Amino acid sequence: MLEHIESLIQQHRHQEGGLMLLLHSLQDALGYVPAEAVAPIAKGFNLTRAEVHGVITYYHHFRSTPPGRTVVQVCRAESCKACGSDELMAQIEQHLGVKAHETRADGAVSLEPVYCLGLCAQSPAIQVNDRLFARVTTERLPALLAGVETA
Repeated sequence: MLEHIESLIQQHRHQEGGLMLLLHSLQDALGYVPAEAVAPIAKGFNLTRAEVHGVITYYHHFRSTPPGRTVVQVCRAESCKACGSDELMAQIEQHLGVKAHETRADGAVSLEPVYCLGLCAQSPAIQVNDRLFARVTTERLPALLAGVETA
């Protein structure tokens, strides 16, 4: 893994916004940004570990722990909340046996509240892995989660 991180550092260190590009690349490859990556990234970009850690923790997109095999994201932005995302979140928690911000003990599923999936005009929205769903209702939800491992 450290070899991969060094390769990404060399690839992105001189690009504008290189740190963000590296973090996205690393998360795309591993599914998360491991804690042991922070020190070499900081050194490679001539930053402090605190600065790199601050970027990772500031952006909700980045994870510092491995996600479940399936990641369910529920939009919590204003439009989606106004159209029922709180009810969807509660139903998903019950259906999948996992709380928001958690990964189920068996590693099957992670549930993440997110702030805007970009479907405000089609609220409420959820994302299952990389697949977006708009105008989700509590009636439609079980069918959308049919392929997700349940508790």
